[in-house]
Amino acid sequence: MTSEAASVDVRTFDVSAVRADFPILETRIGDAPLVYLDSGATSQKPRVVLEAERSFLETANSAVHRGAHTLAAEATELFEDARAAVAGFVGADEQTLVWTAGATAALNLVAYAIGNATAGRGGQAASRFALQPGDEIVFTESDHHANLIPWQELAARTGAVTRAIPVHDDGTLDLEAAAAIIGERTRIVAFPHVSNVLGIVNPVAELVALAHGAGALAVLDACQSAPHLPLDLPALDVDFAAFSGHKMLGPYGVGGLYGRAELLDALPPFLTGGSMVTTVTLEKADFLPAPHKFEAGTQPVSQAVGLAAAVRYLDGLGMSEVHARERLLERRMRDGLRGIPGIRLLGDPSTGSGTGRVERVALAAFDVDGVHAHDVGQFLDARGVAVRVGHHCAQPLHRRFGITASVRASASVFTTENDIDVFLDAVSGVRRFFGVGA
Repeated sequence: MTSEAASVDVRTFDVSAVRADFPILETRIGDAPLVYLDSGATSQKPRVVLEAERSFLETANSAVHRGAHTLAAEATELFEDARAAVAGFVGADEQTLVWTAGATAALNLVAYAIGNATAGRGGQAASRFALQPGDEIVFTESDHHANLIPWQELAARTGAVTRAIPVHDDGTLDLEAAAAIIGERTRIVAFPHVSNVLGIVNPVAELVALAHGAGALAVLDACQSAPHLPLDLPALDVDFAAFSGHKMLGPYGVGGLYGRAELLDALPPFLTGGSMVTTVTLEKADFLPAPHKFEAGTQPVSQAVGLAAAVRYLDGLGMSEVHARERLLERRMRDGLRGIPGIRLLGDPSTGSGTGRVERVALAAFDVDGVHAHDVGQFLDARGVAVRVGHHCAQPLHRRFGITASVRASASVFTTENDIDVFLDAVSGVRRFFGVGA
């Protein structure tokens, strides 16, 4: 636990009041109350988010940056106010936040824009991004596919090669291997802030130092950190970072790309069309400055307004308080799973090589001996417990641990200790139900 999180008195966190803000938690699955432990896939939305998006659509719905009438002006103001709120939530200036459809779109934006620079687009300013055959793009064995496949595709288009930082048995990144891998040919180092399978908070400072020491860009996947940790992207010194609204209590279809201002200014656009230009002739076009040059076409306006409501809600709870409380839930969850026979926690610090105790968010993935993950998920669902099953868009990491699928439980601000206990009680009955355990 960070010292900041450790100093927070979590007794001040009123989870009952928080739960009252989430209408979906009143749902019952058959006779059982819903225990929602799938926030790592998508979080539930508090009423203020639902109301903010609905209010915009009912009172201010209009295209932004395109009209002089009253509704257009109000919509534009709300849209840009939302940008300022979301940028501030991650410690950034509003001019360094690009609206995207989500983290996947944000990471693809960076990868394809670098490909455009490699093809000569963007002029001299963009030449700093150009890749040469044999240049190296480094990611990790624990990356989500969204922070892996775009770089594979970029390598295929440019002649660059990819290399992966391995993980130890306990799920921590092998920093000695990273130091050996990242070198003079490395141009990009992409990695997750928090593993979406293991819940481990990765050592950003060390990885950024290795990247910058080699003159490479540091690209952060912040999807699983933005909802759970106090986040200051400029202070982390990353060059680009992506996050997704629907994982942080916000709407679907909206997310953000943070980029250092000078890099966004130099990077050529990826998507082109209306709204991102200054002058267009039949021969050429001139583009708006960042962030708007990356926002072609119709924007997710009501979704951005909803995401701003979500970050204001999280700010109201206090992200240090959120993180401290979720650390207690994480310990309760993982300690409980360790006590159930036949359960193997992925990336458990008690097994094999690694660095020992690490910081985590309240997320755990596990394998049940003798029972397929999908069967476990159905068993839990019948008892009202919603979890994620499958490879969680992280096939290489599952392959590293010798399995094709796992069960993942992930908490959020509305998760209670009783939710964890109900989940653990249900898991304890899985192997007996399927006839593979006592």
